[in-house]
Amino acid sequence: MTAKKDEQLIHLVFGGELDDVSHVTFKDLASLDVVGFFPNYASAHQAWVGKARETIDNAQMRYFIVHLHRLLDPSKDD
Repeated sequence: MTAKKDEQLIHLVFGGELDDVSHVTFKDLASLDVVGFFPNYASAHQAWVGKARETIDNAQMRYFIVHLHRLLDPSKDD
């Protein structure tokens, strides 16, 4: 589904160092890196790629994109 030009599909990009790369359990929740909130997936993905590249030498560092718009309105399936 393509979003209307003025529709905001809010995404959060954040990351942190994991205890174990086979699980999503962070070493320290207080040190999570909140990259920001983005109005669409494309801009969130661009930010995610940038952070992933910055931290490529740390195998335990992971960044994620959260589709906040889906949490805010779970009735939408997009």
